[in-house]
Amino acid sequence: MPLPDPADLVLGPQHKSLPPSAWGSTVAAFLATGPHLSDLQTPLLTVDDKAVRHNTAAMAAWTAERGLLLAPHGKTTMAPALWRRFLDAGAWGVTLATAWQAQVAVEAGVRRILIANEVTDPVGIRWLRAALDAHPDLEIACWVDSREGVALLAAGLGPGRPLPVLVELGVPGGRAGARGLDAALDVADAVAAAPALRLAGAAGYEGPAGSDRGSASVDAVRAFLADLVALHSRLRERIDGVPLLTAGGSTYPDLVADALAPEAGAARAILRSGAYQVHDDGHYAALSPFGAAGTGMRLEAGIHAWARVLSRPEPGLAILDAGRRDVPFDLGLPVPQAVLGAPDEAVAGAAVVALNDQHAFLRLEPGRAALPVGAVVRFGLSHPCTAFDKWRLVPVLESTALPDPRVVDLVQTHF
Repeated sequence: MPLPDPADLVLGPQHKSLPPSAWGSTVAAFLATGPHLSDLQTPLLTVDDKAVRHNTAAMAAWTAERGLLLAPHGKTTMAPALWRRFLDAGAWGVTLATAWQAQVAVEAGVRRILIANEVTDPVGIRWLRAALDAHPDLEIACWVDSREGVALLAAGLGPGRPLPVLVELGVPGGRAGARGLDAALDVADAVAAAPALRLAGAAGYEGPAGSDRGSASVDAVRAFLADLVALHSRLRERIDGVPLLTAGGSTYPDLVADALAPEAGAARAILRSGAYQVHDDGHYAALSPFGAAGTGMRLEAGIHAWARVLSRPEPGLAILDAGRRDVPFDLGLPVPQAVLGAPDEAVAGAAVVALNDQHAFLRLEPGRAALPVGAVVRFGLSHPCTAFDKWRLVPVLESTALPDPRVVDLVQTHF
C-alpha cells in the first residue's frame, strides 16, 4: 500500500510542538500560511534546509569523484522526503536495517534497497518473497553470515526470483558478520547450494573496529577493510554479474573510500554513510573527516533543538523544557549555542549537565548575562540517528542562521 502524500496529512495534537491553531489543517494548508519558528511550541527539533542541501550535494560530489556509489542509511531519519533528496542528487539506492524499514521504503517508491542486516524473521522473509514477485523492478538484497541464517532465508523464500545476498564480514567482539575469511567463504558455499538465493557480493561495517580517530583505531579500521576487500576478491569469481562491495558508516567514510575505490572498476563499490545528510554538532562533528577537525570538504549541522527556560531555581542553574523524550543523548548531551533575541555570549560557557524525561539542566558560567525564564535556547545535537525517532513531524527551517526563519516543510518520519 503506497504511503499517503504527506502534504495531505491532517495535523493534530499528536504532532508534537505544532501550534493548536494548525490542528485540523493539512500540512500543505499549514505551510501555505507562512509559519515561522516563533509560531511553534517548545521543545522542538528542526532541520536546517540550507545545511541539508549543502550536505546532500557535497557528499554526492565527493563519492562521484572517487568512483563510489552511495546508498545512504535511511534509518538515520526514516523520512522518505529526505531520502528523496539524496536519490534525486544521484544516490544509487537506500540502505535500511530491518525488513520493516525496507517495507516503508518500498511503499515510498524506492526500488533499490540494501538491508544491511541478516533477515531471519519469518514474516519479513515472506514479505521479501511477496515484494520480489509484486515488483519486477525491485532490486533488494540483504546480508547473510551463517549457514543457519542461509537455511532460514532460503526455506522461507521458497521458489521464485532468487534474492540477492551479500556475505557479511564481522569484527571480533562486534555485532553480526562472519568471523574471519574461512567462515565467510563457508557461508558463500551455503548460498551457492540454495536456489532461492543468489550470491551478490561482500559487505561489512567498519565502525566496531575503531572508537576514535587515533592511530590505533584507524589502523584497525584499515585492517578490517583490507580483509573485506580480500573476501570480495575470493567471492567475485563465484558471482554472476557485477559484484557488490559495500561498507561505511559516518565516522570513517574516508577510510572506506580509500579501500573500496580501487575495486570500483570491476564492482559496484557502495558507501552506506547515513548521518552525513543532517550531520551534527557533536559526535560526527568531532570524528567525521568532514567535521571541524577534518580537512577538505565540510558538512554543516542540519539538526537543532530549541528549548525554553522554565525555571531559574538556583544561581547558575536553568531548567529548560527539553528532555530525553525530545533530543538525543546517547553519544553526547545537547550543546547550547544561542539565545533567541540575545547576544551570542548569553550562553557562553554554559553546558547541559543532565537530562530528565522532560527537563534539561543547564549550568551557567558565573558572571555571564542572565538567562531569564521564558528565554528560548538553540542547541546543537549529537548523533542524529537517535534524534528523529522522537518526532512524527519535523519542521524544516529555511536557515537556522536567520533570526526567525520560515518553516518551509514538515518532514514525516516512520518509526
